[in-house]
Amino acid sequence: MTGADLTSGRDLRAEAQAKGDLAPEHDGPRDTGMEQADLQRWLERTWRTPPGIIGALSSVDHKVIARRYLITAFVFLCLGGLNAVAMRVQLSGPQRGLIGPDLYNQLFTMHGVTMMFLFAVPIVQATGIYLVPLMVGTRNIAFPRLNAFSYWVYLSGGLFAWVSFALNMAPDVGWFAYVPLSGPEFAPGKRADVWAQMITYTEVSSLAVAVATIVTILKQRAPGMSLDKIPLYVWAMLVTSFVVVFAMPAVMITSTFLILDRLVGTHIFNPAEGGDALLFQHLFWFFGHPEVYIIFLPATGMVSSIIPAFARRPVFGHLGMVLSLIAVGFLSFGLWVHHMFATGLPKLGASFFTASSMMIAIPNGVQIFCWLATMWDGRPVIRAPMLFVFGFFFIFVIGGLTGVMLASVPLDLQVHDTYFVVAHFHYVLIGGSVFPLLGAAYFWFPKITGRMMSERLGRLHFWLAFIGFNAAFFPMHIVGLWGMPRRVYTYPAELGWGNINLFITAGAVVFFLSFVLFTFNLVHGALKGAAAGNNPWEAGTLEWATPSPPPSYNFARIPVVTNAEPLWAERDALPVATGLRVDARELLVSTVAEAHPDIREKSATPSIWPLFAAFAVGGTFLYSIFTPWAIVWGALPIAVTLIGWFWPKGDLEDEE
Repeated sequence: MTGADLTSGRDLRAEAQAKGDLAPEHDGPRDTGMEQADLQRWLERTWRTPPGIIGALSSVDHKVIARRYLITAFVFLCLGGLNAVAMRVQLSGPQRGLIGPDLYNQLFTMHGVTMMFLFAVPIVQATGIYLVPLMVGTRNIAFPRLNAFSYWVYLSGGLFAWVSFALNMAPDVGWFAYVPLSGPEFAPGKRADVWAQMITYTEVSSLAVAVATIVTILKQRAPGMSLDKIPLYVWAMLVTSFVVVFAMPAVMITSTFLILDRLVGTHIFNPAEGGDALLFQHLFWFFGHPEVYIIFLPATGMVSSIIPAFARRPVFGHLGMVLSLIAVGFLSFGLWVHHMFATGLPKLGASFFTASSMMIAIPNGVQIFCWLATMWDGRPVIRAPMLFVFGFFFIFVIGGLTGVMLASVPLDLQVHDTYFVVAHFHYVLIGGSVFPLLGAAYFWFPKITGRMMSERLGRLHFWLAFIGFNAAFFPMHIVGLWGMPRRVYTYPAELGWGNINLFITAGAVVFFLSFVLFTFNLVHGALKGAAAGNNPWEAGTLEWATPSPPPSYNFARIPVVTNAEPLWAERDALPVATGLRVDARELLVSTVAEAHPDIREKSATPSIWPLFAAFAVGGTFLYSIFTPWAIVWGALPIAVTLIGWFWPKGDLEDEE
């Protein structure tokens, strides 16, 4: 580390020399003492995405990748929402013949697959890709090419699923694809194969993002951002990423075993040949229940960012909030069997998972009390993001209460596979994730675009969404208690479910229209919204220290953090670290606990090879639906693209 110094008085070079890990000296201009205008010109030239279509496809800028993720996930949300509207129109009255049973099976499967695998998880990870590097004060995410690769894998996996739907080959076995229904005996054709390979393929993307996020948070934090000064949103993304790393392999193993049963002729899930059908459920829900918290934990981080900004005070109980996040992450792995109470488990096992299912309400309750205390002791300003936070409180608490009810074995057995369960998990997933996401959209939209969304339309959007959601999903509790089962495409008039289903459909249409209004507000805000400025909400975390939208290099000089809310603690000017080269993509790597500056590290330059590698992997997975030999033939193009990816090209990043 050369010429490094901190305005806080620490000498990075001296520290690095003392450790004996000083990088070789290289010629090249550094940011130390450089005029601001010259510095920004150098950094813009070094960190920009190359022009042209090849440049765009080669980009490794975390903000560019995140925007692509966000837009793509939003498109998948709209497609999944249209699925839901179509199903609700079919169910709005008894014996409607708009949609047949085969298409209905594809619709509810694609709705679940899209919402869980193509919208909910990718969009929370995308917000992390955009915000985490800014909030920890670094210039790019760790492993930027891996991050770019993850997006192309995700996009092609989603297209794979929806093209299969257009070709009448979409999965029709539910988003969980239980065996034996999805096994070779009861699911001929390629629909279940599409589900299996699409799941395996897209979860590679989630794992890649999780690894990049973990390394960014642990090793690229700005000097001074010790563990107790990490923003709660970043803590939420760190815990979420670890949950992804431990949970996602379970579903990848499940889908791989299924494809082996279907294509190779193994009998892993076939009891007649010594296999075990229940093993599928254990593996799937070992992933499936933590996935609820993969979606929920980032949303709590968003709430923990929004409330302090509008309550005008730091969040109450920062340490307690962090411990609660970690506790939820651990406990999320101890609940999966409560999805399987109807499979005839031993009573002792059922009792254990009942207790653990109820126990997870404790750390979640701690978070809610901390948020309420923050608002109670602050001076809350009610803007559109806060309205969605209030909606989150109301809806998620109802979802949590019905979750505690379902943790009870006797009640679970009574309402299993009824619309009561549908109502519960929509209250948890939409209330616990989508409402905070909408609040986050209004909160961070000015940072991403440099413009404000309409406050008036935002308030109207909230009330349409809140009323429409509750009108659509609360009556499902009632019709579920009446005995209406899930996944039926119609029902006889004699059961008397017609009027309440018509009311539910009307609520679903209102909820859908709220997203039409939200889309208009997004487009209108991006094109004609008022200029936002750097920090329109006067928030305290580092992402608001950069211009809106942030430049390609994020920060002209790396900030030094002295407080959990650095912009509130250093209102005049942030202290900064200097000494990084401006003609090379250099990052500052810091220690895990105290974030002491450790070494300078090169960040990867733009490359087209992640796209080629995604093509090779995607083609292999697609071909493997038809023959297992695709894995053998596909190994060659995958190897070629990976060699091209990692082959030294004489760039500055290869110097050290």
